[in-house]
Amino acid sequence: MSSAPSVPSRPTDAGQAQAVPPRGRGPLARREARLAWQLLLPTLMAVSLVVILPLLAIFWISFKPVTLADLRPPAPVLRESLRGEGDEMRVEYRLRNSSRDQLITGVTLTDTLPDSLSLRGEPEAPCVVEGRDITCEFGDIEGGFRSTVAIPVTGSGDPDVLEEDAEGSEPGITGSAPNILTNFDFTLENFARIFNGSEFWGVLGVTLFYTFFGTAGALIVGLFAAMLLDRSFKGQGILRGLYLFPYVAPVIAVAFTWVTLFDPFSGSANALLLRMGVTHQAINFFGEKPLALVMVTLFEVWRYFPLSFLFILARMQSIDTDMYEAADMDGASPFQKFRYLSMPQLLGILSVLFLLRFIWTFNKFDDIFLLTGGNAGTRVLTVNVYEQAFAVSNIGAGAAVAVVIFACLVMFSVFFFRVMSREEGL
Repeated sequence: MSSAPSVPSRPTDAGQAQAVPPRGRGPLARREARLAWQLLLPTLMAVSLVVILPLLAIFWISFKPVTLADLRPPAPVLRESLRGEGDEMRVEYRLRNSSRDQLITGVTLTDTLPDSLSLRGEPEAPCVVEGRDITCEFGDIEGGFRSTVAIPVTGSGDPDVLEEDAEGSEPGITGSAPNILTNFDFTLENFARIFNGSEFWGVLGVTLFYTFFGTAGALIVGLFAAMLLDRSFKGQGILRGLYLFPYVAPVIAVAFTWVTLFDPFSGSANALLLRMGVTHQAINFFGEKPLALVMVTLFEVWRYFPLSFLFILARMQSIDTDMYEAADMDGASPFQKFRYLSMPQLLGILSVLFLLRFIWTFNKFDDIFLLTGGNAGTRVLTVNVYEQAFAVSNIGAGAAVAVVIFACLVMFSVFFFRVMSREEGL
């Protein structure tokens, strides 16, 4: 009788068990990791070009006293023209320094006389003519430098043709100057100017008020709108579409509508309040402190509550209804069901929405600029960036304010995530 084939037993000793390589650290896993990084490399490079490089550029400019005039580096500017007739004919070169305070070193002018013109006499210093080649060594020219040198020439023929020949040969001009954008000279003047200004802390307070109450108001109104439309009824789809109108409408259109509606002279809101006897004179809603700040905050709430409404409604409709049925059987009131059943389920999405809306509102510029232009106590940090960079032409100070905005948002994000992680740990 043949015996059954023996099955080799698996090694069970500890030494052989430890020889098995850990899961996820083998050659295949390392190749997969390298392949994943190679596939992600184009995305990482695109993100770096779009996000990181502009951010680094803002930090770089914030430590430099850069104005709009400094965006173009200093350079020698040259104009060539043919002047006079007969014995007074000459080729004039007008040279100037494009900067009023920066030195340009090693300025050299080179040109060639056309065949229709001949040299007549000695050229003005510092120019030298060899054959038909003109060379002018100006050396270093100070900021605001202007000079005119003439090369006496003679020629026959149509003056217009001679002028066209003289100006047709493009002269060469060389020179080098330090570029304030690329040198390694840094300063804290921009930040000192920002923080020493008496208005900065007021602008920061306005920004925090506008951001916090605009964000909280949009979440609260969005929550109530989601609760209203969480049940099926006739016309629900039309009402949802109307709720989305403030968010999808062009901001310039709705801002103009609000300004027209609350205009103190021809606005419908003032006309209605006067007819009802609520007030005896027109109210300048967007031109008086602190009413203008309240109005732009209400506009922020009205315009952006639909975003919160969409996310909250989607989360509410994904909650299991069995909990509510059990609460109804236990005699729970609507408020108790909202507090003990709905809110714990909505806390996650509310936290994410608060973080996103806070960051977006803190960076908001167009709404306030269109409504008030930053006047009447509504100037926020983003409007301050625009005014520093373009109204005052101080690009460095504007970049410094942008760095302050970035630092505030980083601190808020770190604080928010620490608080949220602590709450989740509890």
